[in-house]
Parts: sequence; C-alpha cells; structure tokens
Amino acid sequence: MTERLLTVTDLAVTYRTRHGDVRAVRDVSLHVDAGETVALVGESGSGKSTTAAAVVRLLADGARIERGTVDLLGHDVAHAAPRALKAVRGRLVGLVPQDPTVSLNPVQRIGAQVAEVLRIHGIAGRRGAEVAAVEALRAAGLPDPEVRARQYPHELSGGMRQRVLIAIALVAGPRLLVADEPTSALDVTVQRQILDHLETLTSGTGTGVLLITHDLGVAADRADRIVVMSQGRVVEQGTPDAVLGSPQDTYTRALLAAAPSLRGARTRPRTSPAAKAAPPDPVLEARHLVKDFALPRSAGGGRLRAVDDVSFALPRGRTLALVGESGSGKSTTARLALRLTDPTSGAVLVDGEDVTRTHGERLRALRRRMQVVYQNPYASLDPRWSVERIVTEPLRAFRVGDRTSRAARAAELLDVVALPASALRRRPAELSGGQRQRVAIARALALQPEVVVLDEPVSALDVSVQAQVLDLLAGLQADLGLSYLFISHDLAVVRQVAHDVAVLQRGRVVEQGDVEGVFASPQDEYTAELLSAIPGGRARTTVGGAR
Repeated sequence: MTERLLTVTDLAVTYRTRHGDVRAVRDVSLHVDAGETVALVGESGSGKSTTAAAVVRLLADGARIERGTVDLLGHDVAHAAPRALKAVRGRLVGLVPQDPTVSLNPVQRIGAQVAEVLRIHGIAGRRGAEVAAVEALRAAGLPDPEVRARQYPHELSGGMRQRVLIAIALVAGPRLLVADEPTSALDVTVQRQILDHLETLTSGTGTGVLLITHDLGVAADRADRIVVMSQGRVVEQGTPDAVLGSPQDTYTRALLAAAPSLRGARTRPRTSPAAKAAPPDPVLEARHLVKDFALPRSAGGGRLRAVDDVSFALPRGRTLALVGESGSGKSTTARLALRLTDPTSGAVLVDGEDVTRTHGERLRALRRRMQVVYQNPYASLDPRWSVERIVTEPLRAFRVGDRTSRAARAAELLDVVALPASALRRRPAELSGGQRQRVAIARALALQPEVVVLDEPVSALDVSVQAQVLDLLAGLQADLGLSYLFISHDLAVVRQVAHDVAVLQRGRVVEQGDVEGVFASPQDEYTAELLSAIPGGRARTTVGGAR
C-alpha cells in the first residue's frame, strides 16, 4: 500500500485586510502519496499559493486557518506549536517559494544559506554542510557551483537565484517538497533539467511533490494528478489524461484554451496598417554591441563579457523576441537598447539616430518614446505607493494631464490589463504576483510609447491572464503600430506572439530570422535544444484530440 505523505481536508483560509476579510481558500481537500507529483493549477488569486503556504504553516500576517486539517506524516501542521513546526520544516517538508528576490538573505553568501538547513537539523557539521551545499547547487543546475557558493544573491541572475531556492529545499532530503512556481523564472532547458531532477528524486526516494504552477504544459508533462482551483475552491481533479483530455469543468476548458505550450498551431501576429506604411528603416537598431562587467574578487576577479557583438534591427510595428538561457545576455542587451547602461563598444540607433552617448534632455525625450516592463514585479513596484500612484507615475514625471485625467487614465489602463478598478486603492503587497505584473504593464503603457521593451512580461502570470495580456499587447500593436522588443525564456509564448526572433547563447547571437522559419527548421544545435525543451509535448496530442 502506498504511503500517504500529505492529507489536506476541508481547508479554509481567510485574510484580514483593511477592506474586510477575504476568503482565499474554501473547503480544499487533496492528498499527496509517496513518490507522487500532484500539480495544483489555476489562475492568479485562485488560492494555489495560499494552500501551499498553509501546508508548511508559512501564511502571511493577517491570514488564519479558519477550519480544516493539514496532516503531514502524522503531524498536525494546521495546529502545531512553533517548536514542533521547526522540526518539520526543511526535514520532512521542503519549500521552494515563488519569489527569489525576497526569499534569500542579501547579506549572506549563497553556500552558507544552503548549508544552514543541514546545520539547523544536525545533519552535517560545518565542513560537511559546505561540501553538501556545493553539491546541492550543482544538482539544481547552477554552473560553477563552487564559485556561486561564495557569491551573494545580488550577484546572480533571477534564474540562478531561483535555482538556489531549489537547492535549499532539497538539500536535507525532505519526504515532501512543496514547490510554488519553482521554474517560472527559469529558461526551458534548465526548467527541464530541474524537473527531470525532481522526477528522479520522487522515483528514487519516494519523495512526494506538491507542484504549484500556472504552466499547464509543465503540469501535463510532470504530474501524476492535477488539481484545478478557481476562486479558492477545487473545481476538478484527476489524471492528466482525464483533466486535459476530457475536462469536465468550464473553467478547466478555458485554462486549456489559453495555454500557449499546449496550442498545436501558431497564432500569427498581426501587422498593423501603420506598420506596413511606415518607412523601411527600423525604429530601433543595435550594431555590434559589447558589454563587459568586472567580476567581484569573491568570484576570482577579471571581466565577464555579457554581450558579445550583438546586432539586430526592430522594424516598426513588429515584435522581435530575444531568447536564450538565463545568463545568455538577453536582459543586458535590453538595458543597452534602453540606454539604462552604456555599452563597452557598439551603437544603439533610434530612428537612425545614434543615441549611444545621449544625455540630458535628449535622453529624457528618448525615455518617453521607449518604456519597459521588468521581469520581477516584486522588485519593480514601490511597496509604499498605491496602484494608482504607480500607474500614473510616468504621467506625473512628464507633466501629462492633471490629477483628474491621470486618475481616469489609470482606471482605463487597469481595465485593459484585466484588473478591477478597486485595485487602484491597493498597494503591491495586497496583490498576487500576477496582479503586480499587470500593474507594471499598465504603467509602461501610460505614455503610449513607440517602443516597449518587455523583459519576461508574462512569466509571473497564469495562462488565462497571460493570454489576455498578450492579446492586449497584440491589439495595441495593431492599432498604434507599437514595436516590441520581447525578452523571454518561454519559447511557447514567443512562437505565438513574435514576428522575428534572435537566439542568444553566452552573449552572442547564434541564429536569427522569421519565427516560423527558425522554429520550423533551426540551423543551430542550441536553438534545436531550446525548442525540444518546450513543456507540454507529452500532452499536446491529447489536448488536440480533445478539441
């Protein structure tokens, strides 16, 4: 008989807010057996992450478990005392939180943070814990783990920091792993490596995995069972074949229809009439960009070439996607294009004008024409400000309109990014990760720019809102002739929205061209590897047949 690791029964969780109580989880029941992976899927705000936090009793301030039980290998987690919980966390259950920016200690080296779990539970001494920490980082897919162990969180990319969290969760060999969006910040090849590692762990040691994800492709490929949540309730559950091949609930069918990794055919991006009539010169061009960074002494010193002779042209009214693994130079290239940092050599041209050394009023004018949506909504939004103030900040900075017109513009923008007008009074801490990213997108659209640089703009969004946002961006592009520089590790999304693609590896462009041509017949081995790692391959036939 299979051992039952986790049993959640009739769980109800409520948040106390300034505007009254919010029932985030309602009568949720689920279980995870030894060696089993259970995927918990649903939209942002559906209660997935709250359920995961309740399993390890790490709920936010103001949250309380109203009723129900959480049984973890005989331990009553829902009502356990703090001392009892300390013995459970890390040893019996490991947690991979969603946000690496706020989950790692900024003043402690990476290796020490991984080793801390082993030392707290008395599993290893100081030296043994240091060695085990390096091996855990290696297993989590970090290159040069000995070097990374000596670095601090700010010295790593977002994807690397997420892999550190995975190493921390796995280093003590827990019986149950609660993974809250563990690969949302990772490129597809490392995502596959991590998920392969989790599969090896569960099959080899009997560890169970509760996988919280908005990526139905990942759930389809990796889960033994799928639990679908909507508005705090479980609406459907079963095997991937049953849930994805023959969904019974309307909500599940809507999620499947919106999932880019499960769509069989490519949705060709629209080209606006304005773009067709525009001058042939690109609106944005990069010529032989090079960017070197000095490495810290803790990493051995020297210089790192993050961008190496990168050239591309962004036509008016089109979308150019920059894709590649974490650390390939995508985001650094975007910062160079935006003039947020200066290149070591090379040039950036806007409408044919070299703006590489632009300063003062000319640079300020450039800022209005080019806006950005950053990858991490947790770090890019001021936690002290209301959503209305965040969205209207660009309007105030450029003295556009008065207070009344700015407020009206904020309400309009929230509507187009699928947020209610009531969110205007809230602060970022009161929003889910996906809701925060929608606020960031609304802010970037406030000034109606010509070029928008989208740095992983939908990586934090569930599939239905992701589809809404991508449709929104496509509609704005068609109506206004906007040009998008789209940075992404999600090739399934790129396949749906981009006209052209440039593939970066270790700071260099290894292949570029029309998306259809590159994806159908990749010429570089690295591009082929990226395409083969797109999740959902095991389920696309099943889902297509269901339709």
